[in-house]
Amino acid sequence: MRRGVAGITGGVIAGVERLPCPRKPILFAPRVDAFRRRAVGQAVAAVDRIGKRVVVRLASGDAVILEPRMTGLVLTADPPDPLYLRVRFDVDGGEHASFWYWDRRGLGNVRLLTPAEFDAALGPDKLGPDALAVTDASLRARLGGSRREIKVGLLDQKAVAGIGNLYAAEILHVAGVHPQARCDRLTKPQWTRIVDATHAVLHEAIKHEGSTLSDGTYRNALSQDGGYQNCHRVYDRAGLPCPRCEAPIERIVQAQRSTFFCRFCQKRR
Repeated sequence: MRRGVAGITGGVIAGVERLPCPRKPILFAPRVDAFRRRAVGQAVAAVDRIGKRVVVRLASGDAVILEPRMTGLVLTADPPDPLYLRVRFDVDGGEHASFWYWDRRGLGNVRLLTPAEFDAALGPDKLGPDALAVTDASLRARLGGSRREIKVGLLDQKAVAGIGNLYAAEILHVAGVHPQARCDRLTKPQWTRIVDATHAVLHEAIKHEGSTLSDGTYRNALSQDGGYQNCHRVYDRAGLPCPRCEAPIERIVQAQRSTFFCRFCQKRR
């Protein structure tokens, strides 16, 4: 999503409108009048990403945080269903005249933060290193003493930012690590394989612009399907053959989330 919105860089925020939606309201802060006073007229200095959030950095030093969570999208094109549009930003002088925050279930949020507020909410005390930059030493230091199962540990944004449920399952299959293996029992070579797999899987997913599953919720910023679902090795493939050994993929539940894995390629030691 960050890549699709990056074209607003250099433009100026011309308007902010909170749109009516009959569903659960998202967290939007500060109030829209204060949001407009601080954002309208500000140039977009950069569009970054932190974990799964899109960060629109303004020339004032403030940052607009768009956090889609499980059911949200940041779009520059027509949404899959206009009923769930939440916020519209108008932009003068950028590649896109507008961008929107869309959220089917209202789980995400849109916030305008000062630099101090940004550090307090999303700084290193709150979020772990970005998944694309994390090292095996850093990940081991954050999770290596935990008795949690590694799949659950990878979802902890304080340990590593940016790994969701789908990608955790794919990462562990590539790494050959059982999702129920305890963090404190993993070896150094296993941590190295997990981090190498994290970088490989996420770069591949970015290249294919994410995964659009059967519910059709996820779209890229241009409101088009992602393509990484066609590359899944285990996720949502219960009963289908493992691409490595052809044994059937299995499904279990961890922390109320579905996990898919191959018991032969990911042996529990």
